[in-house]
Amino acid sequence: MVRTVAWGIALVWVLRTYDVIRLLPGMDDLTLPDWDALPEGTPTLTVVVPARDEAEKIAATLDALMAADYAGLRVLVVDDRSTDGTGAIVDAYVAEYAVRKPGRLQAIHIAELPEGWLGKTFALMVGTENSASEYLLFTDADVLFSPSILRRAMVCAQDMQADHLVVMPTVEVRSRGEGVVLGFLQMMGLWASRPWKVEDPKALRDVTGIGAFNLVRRDAFNEIGGWLPQRLAVLEDITLGRRMKAAGMRQRMAFAPGMVLVHWASGAGGLLRNMTKNLFSAFGFQPLLVLLACAWIGMFCLLPLMGLAWLPTVVPALLVLSCVGATYRVMGAETLIDARYAWLYPLGAVGMMFAMLRSMVVVLAQRGVVWRGTLYPLRDLRRHNSPFEWERAARKKHDEEIRAARIARKMTERSERKTR
Repeated sequence: MVRTVAWGIALVWVLRTYDVIRLLPGMDDLTLPDWDALPEGTPTLTVVVPARDEAEKIAATLDALMAADYAGLRVLVVDDRSTDGTGAIVDAYVAEYAVRKPGRLQAIHIAELPEGWLGKTFALMVGTENSASEYLLFTDADVLFSPSILRRAMVCAQDMQADHLVVMPTVEVRSRGEGVVLGFLQMMGLWASRPWKVEDPKALRDVTGIGAFNLVRRDAFNEIGGWLPQRLAVLEDITLGRRMKAAGMRQRMAFAPGMVLVHWASGAGGLLRNMTKNLFSAFGFQPLLVLLACAWIGMFCLLPLMGLAWLPTVVPALLVLSCVGATYRVMGAETLIDARYAWLYPLGAVGMMFAMLRSMVVVLAQRGVVWRGTLYPLRDLRRHNSPFEWERAARKKHDEEIRAARIARKMTERSERKTR
């Protein structure tokens, strides 16, 4: 039985790694010369930047955005009740660029948060409603863009006819602890969602959404209801991706190594603390799903290490370790995270399990999520954070459309019979 389980785990790893090696390198890379062009007609683009207490980083982000070479660009910063110098820094930039590049940069200051909204989603909604561009890019206030990435992304969105385009950011690794956590996180991401299947409308579980670079076509975004349906979604980026995919919108994903930079947090401890808000919400605030995920990590990532201690399971254990190394290597070519962190992946696995359990315990103890000084009650969050909610809503809408079409057809047939 032990040998059978060991070989079963190894087989699963081999099949997934085979797909990673074969399909991931073939995904679009926006750093290539093919994308160094101009989009047809230069569609207008608004970059919406929600910012709360980002005084240390907002200046660098604005400097990068102001250096962008896309002619149809407008940047809208939404200052979400900042208590540090964020608002003053943004206003100074607006005043400066009102002369240098009129209309390129604007700001909105939010004084109060309405009931029933998360601060970030409300800021994104305000930015959306105060713009009129054909495309919207939702990003964060600590992201650095290369001068050409917005233009390349617009070319890509046009070429692929994308309603939702996600560009994978390059996460800066400044310490060994960060590399351990981020390396394992990127590997686990390939199990949660297959990037090469994102564009497949039938692969409803394979979705993408990243807060650093969510580009949407406005008409498609309006069609799914804008931000209102997900006003209490903690993971607003992946929730947006789930909604777009469930609604049948054309979703695409691309890589751009080194062109979209972000540093999430300092050290492994900083990363794990930042995940406290997010991880439990990724499982719809359901403890059973968290426990199952921890069990999966234990079985598929840590159990094979024990197989090295028993001769009949050494070969499948080595197969698993080889697959881990290959995954780190292939993914590292796109994310620029050193593949040598694969040697420390067990530490990443233990850290991820700890972060998930910690997130669950903290949120349950607080009976909600505390973020930037605001408590959002768990009873409200559960209704808006189920990972399956948007698929159910899409199926319901589809069934209603079918019933409406059937009724309309019957009424037409009835009318024709009466006419005869």
